[in-house]
Amino acid sequence: MDAIQTLQSDINGFLSGNTTHNSYKDYWQYLFESYIGGEEYRNAGHLVKYQNETAREYRARLESTPMQNHCQSVISVYNSFLFRSPPVRQFGSIEGTPALNSFLKDADMDGRNFNTFMKDVSTISSIFGAAWVIVSKPNVGATTLGAEIEQGVRPYVNVLSPMVVLDWSYQRLVNGKYVLDRIKYIEDANGEIVTVKEWDREKIVTTVVDKENDRMVDRMVEDNGLGMIPVVIVYNKRSIIRGIGVSDIGDIADAQKFIYNSMSEIDQSIRLDSHPSLVKTESTNAGVGAGAIIHMDESLDPGLKPYILDHSGASVDKILATIEQTIGSIDKMANTGAVRATSATAMSGVAMETEFQLLNARLSEKGDNLELAEEYIWELFSLYQGQQWDGLVEYPNSFNLRDAANDLEMYLKASTASVGSSFRKQIHKQIARTVVEDELALDEIIQEIDQEAYQPHVMQDPDTGETRVVVTEAEHLALAAQGWIHP
Repeated sequence: MDAIQTLQSDINGFLSGNTTHNSYKDYWQYLFESYIGGEEYRNAGHLVKYQNETAREYRARLESTPMQNHCQSVISVYNSFLFRSPPVRQFGSIEGTPALNSFLKDADMDGRNFNTFMKDVSTISSIFGAAWVIVSKPNVGATTLGAEIEQGVRPYVNVLSPMVVLDWSYQRLVNGKYVLDRIKYIEDANGEIVTVKEWDREKIVTTVVDKENDRMVDRMVEDNGLGMIPVVIVYNKRSIIRGIGVSDIGDIADAQKFIYNSMSEIDQSIRLDSHPSLVKTESTNAGVGAGAIIHMDESLDPGLKPYILDHSGASVDKILATIEQTIGSIDKMANTGAVRATSATAMSGVAMETEFQLLNARLSEKGDNLELAEEYIWELFSLYQGQQWDGLVEYPNSFNLRDAANDLEMYLKASTASVGSSFRKQIHKQIARTVVEDELALDEIIQEIDQEAYQPHVMQDPDTGETRVVVTEAEHLALAAQGWIHP
């Protein structure tokens, strides 16, 4: 009762996070706005306001400034490679169970299959540096697994962004392992009605509060039958603070904001060049548009005649060049210069190969973190089903990041070299691997290349007219060196 009375008197304090959450929440909001773009980004006021600019003028400039969403583009590139091929999963003892089949089709009870859910988890962890996944199972009072199956009860997952996880703490066990000891998060927000859930290893507390009237609406306490907190934190990249990850777009968001403001300067520069400011007295009547007529009072001092205020700002070309350099810096930060390029670049073959290797290493690390988190998700899933997880999850750890067009051009040039047939066979195999995606068709083509025999042909000495049947590659090269030709 005392706890309820304390809560009634401090609703705002109850809905606030711990020190770490409060220090990061503005930064997380900025990252979210940078990824989502659109109206969220526009209304957040990331466009720098001019001195003495009115609210109406600022809003007009917001509406006319386009936003290039590089944060979303970079994360989409990462996910396109990570989930090009689905992870390999072996489910062991839970293979074929009704709960598993239902879970794979609808993992979060909201229509998302498990692969789609994990892709969303990857996106959230890329934005914020980490994502929290809760594995839960409704308690409907069923006493047997058969009764649960009849009622459609089985584990499901839910992903939370760090923005809604208000408080958490870890405890180190005697064996040195860290385990989540407590977590508090906003489960649902419907207008001013907010549902907050708190887990510890003994109980689960669900509290519904009315923010507008600063009062508690409902509070329910349940026993935590698991004896542990079924929450998995999925790191994008670990930081030095437990529960906090490193975002993929932390620095990219700043560069994106710079480009956004530069686009506004381009718009303003074009407008000032096309429609320069007119300086006139208040009593002078001036029209607008091309060929406008200006009416001046005959008694007006000649020194007060209207004049055009010249625009001497930065040229549009210079601003565009700066934007291009900033986009280049974004690609360097994200290691996506070779895959996000929309036009031919001046990158050398070595530079491009290095860029591919750096991107491959980054993707491999992200895949390892997703694999580790998914293993823990399946452990919790099996625990709810009264079984021990003995399966296997493998995410791709190497990605075929090559410039296929550039490789094909190199192979075709190499195939014209006057070298042995064995070399040309290897070149033909590489061409087939670059062009053909179907594995079965590729195997047949490579077998045909291996079985190809040297085709005998006739060569002629152009001076004497002597002809000879050539049956080996070495003989052909020797005669060609002497100037023999095909008749």
